[in-house]
Amino acid sequence: MSTTFGSPRPDAAAYMMRAAASAAGRSYKQELIQLLDVQLGQTALDVGCGPGTDLPTLAERVGVSGTVIGVDRDPVMLAEARRRTSELPAVQIREADVHALPVEPGTVDRAKIDRVLMHVNDPAAVLEQLHLATRPGARIGLAEPDWDTLVVDAEDLDTSRAFTRYTASEVVRHATIGRSLARYAQQAGFTIETVRATTPVFLDFQDADHTLGLGRNMQQAVQDGYIAEVRGRRWFTSLFEKPFFASFTLVTVICSR
Repeated sequence: MSTTFGSPRPDAAAYMMRAAASAAGRSYKQELIQLLDVQLGQTALDVGCGPGTDLPTLAERVGVSGTVIGVDRDPVMLAEARRRTSELPAVQIREADVHALPVEPGTVDRAKIDRVLMHVNDPAAVLEQLHLATRPGARIGLAEPDWDTLVVDAEDLDTSRAFTRYTASEVVRHATIGRSLARYAQQAGFTIETVRATTPVFLDFQDADHTLGLGRNMQQAVQDGYIAEVRGRRWFTSLFEKPFFASFTLVTVICSR
């Protein structure tokens, strides 16, 4: 197929930084940090910290007497996180798989996992690790999308629905983790305090194509024989010929140890 079928797959670090800088990204992240209620002198853990977009904010909250630990397994992400926090002595960057957190048991006061559980092998095991790492009274913030709720407006509603089904069944490992967050957290031993759902809205086609992978995921759906090429191209072309709308549900869970 032509490589012009939507925007190319972006660099992972650049993708995460752009998503975090978007209006939708800033909104839910600010709410997540606010609900996390990080205090001076605490130890805060960012599980799957990626390029470190949230580490400076956490460092500001814990102050010079606190500690921020960012954990990720991707060397490219970690290099960017180290660059971003090189002048922040409170921040420690640790390379590890989130299924085996490099943190002493019972030492973490605040922790967050943001759009990470949808990608891991075993979300329940990661939350069990987090329960082990946190101390009694700790507060934990979790945020994950539910890709089964993805909607893309198009006159060809059947193809839009087929695209969402493909995304949820083939593209994302745990596509419905958002709706299951509270259940997973409770099963790991946490007490649920707050559950919120927000709906990021995309009115700009280019922004949506980059963030939601409209073109590249449709191309993969066509290559996999899930959607016919003519049908997929007609649907994709129609998206930028008319006013655009797409959205999905993102779930935030605040819980305590």
